[in-house]
Amino acid sequence: MTGSPHPAEFSLVDEAWIPVLDATGQRRDVSLLGLFEQAGDVRMIACELPTQTFAILRLALAILHRATGGPAGEAAWQALWRDRALPVADIADYLGAFRDRFDLLHPMHPFYQVADLHAAKSNTYGLERLIADVPSGLPFLTTRAGPGMDSITPAEAARWLVHCQAYDPSGIKTGAVGDTRVKGGRGYPIGVASLGSLGGVHLEGATLLETLLLNLVPIAPGWQVADERDLPVWERDPQTSAEEADVTRGPYGLLSLYTWQSRRIRLFGDAAGITGAMISNGDRLEWQDRHLLEPMSVWGRSGPREREQKRTPIYLPRPHDHSRALWRGLQTLLPAPPPSGAEPPKRLSPMVVQRLARLTVTGVVGSDFQARTRATSVTYGTQQSVVDEVFSDALTMNVLLLVEDSALRATAVDAAGDAEAAVTVLRRLADNLARAAGSRDTDIGEADRAAESAYARLDRAFRDWLARLGPDSDPAAERATWQRLVRRAVERLGFDLVAAAGPTTWVGRMGKDRAGRDIHYSSSQAEAWFRDGLARALPMTTQSPHQRQEEKV
Repeated sequence: MTGSPHPAEFSLVDEAWIPVLDATGQRRDVSLLGLFEQAGDVRMIACELPTQTFAILRLALAILHRATGGPAGEAAWQALWRDRALPVADIADYLGAFRDRFDLLHPMHPFYQVADLHAAKSNTYGLERLIADVPSGLPFLTTRAGPGMDSITPAEAARWLVHCQAYDPSGIKTGAVGDTRVKGGRGYPIGVASLGSLGGVHLEGATLLETLLLNLVPIAPGWQVADERDLPVWERDPQTSAEEADVTRGPYGLLSLYTWQSRRIRLFGDAAGITGAMISNGDRLEWQDRHLLEPMSVWGRSGPREREQKRTPIYLPRPHDHSRALWRGLQTLLPAPPPSGAEPPKRLSPMVVQRLARLTVTGVVGSDFQARTRATSVTYGTQQSVVDEVFSDALTMNVLLLVEDSALRATAVDAAGDAEAAVTVLRRLADNLARAAGSRDTDIGEADRAAESAYARLDRAFRDWLARLGPDSDPAAERATWQRLVRRAVERLGFDLVAAAGPTTWVGRMGKDRAGRDIHYSSSQAEAWFRDGLARALPMTTQSPHQRQEEKV
């Protein structure tokens, strides 16, 4: 499929367009081939948005899957991991065979685009719908407004093109000629792009090479099933404006999913600069029960669909909770212990995390290995037609924490619960002080501010504590250490609240408790309840080791 260069060529294989951080922390751009050639010397892909990084990582994984032939079995993957090496020559040959399909400006089949995409009426297209940090119709809300929006380089356009296919919002699109779904020149909403529904998760190693291998799922029992129909988009016939038929698009596996064409796009411009983009509806993706195909998302059972379809289980991807740090929902990220009885699991951790746990149990990955689990997702607003928020968070942890029945896993999950319990006690203190001051209703604002302060203090502490856990850690001792740290931090905040409460709360007043009984609220009483609540929430801070041993017996 190679051919002679044409005048407007911008080859993603050869041109530098992917931002990376090297071992010294310096940022630079590399080409697709350079990404693999330098993977051992590069720390990570480092794009403008974490969603852009995630989308380009999946593109790189699709290429690596094809160049390695799967990899065909666990032994093939283990050989790559043992040598910490990529088959760069094979990757170069593969990219060379499809070089024309990776040309951003190719006249017949430009990368991730439809060459002759057009609307029934002539239009002028800008860049605001392509670039995710420019609110459509509200350019004054972005630093890109002005001359910076007139043109962008082909390298930047390539990054936003990959991102658009993965995370483009829903809403009305430009109707493309040839798309039978178009009505009155408009393409009506088909949902957000492919990754917009995911609670994306990938594993990060010390280098990009390790990151690629940790997320490379082999063709092996329980992981990836070989299917000759599963092909990346550049190995299929160039797409048209019409929605692709289910029989050819699948998805049939990782390659279909990693290169899914959620939109039909055409960039306008040349090698000197891209000035506009037409974006139309592409292929709709139904995510129900794709958990055996998609390895890089959290999944959960859908009660509404189970009731509607009268069967169980039905799994859907679960975007991350953007309102709280990743460690506060640690149990949703780690593989869950087997459920008791015949009830299917309520949630499923990402396949890449499950697989690393299995590699740890079998000894392929050493018990002292540290992995960084990165979570990425998007919140959409106004009927999913705009991007409201991009979420990204990461936790560094020993691989033993990923093993479903390990004591370290239980300790980490329980420790996150300890923090939640202590913050609940702090919130109750704020509530009781508000009642002592004469508030008839709970002062939710004060309680929320207190909780926010507590989580801010505990955030770095938990991450550091979690990263220190390893094969030589004593789970009970480590949890006791954590509870003492939590108590010191939350007590300090609580005492500050009491000190700032003022004279009115010293006297206090009568009120009703949660059971409707008459009770006297005052700052001294609230402080006493606070101390007692912390002692109950963090019992390892008050009991001696001898007492804890007696409880176990």
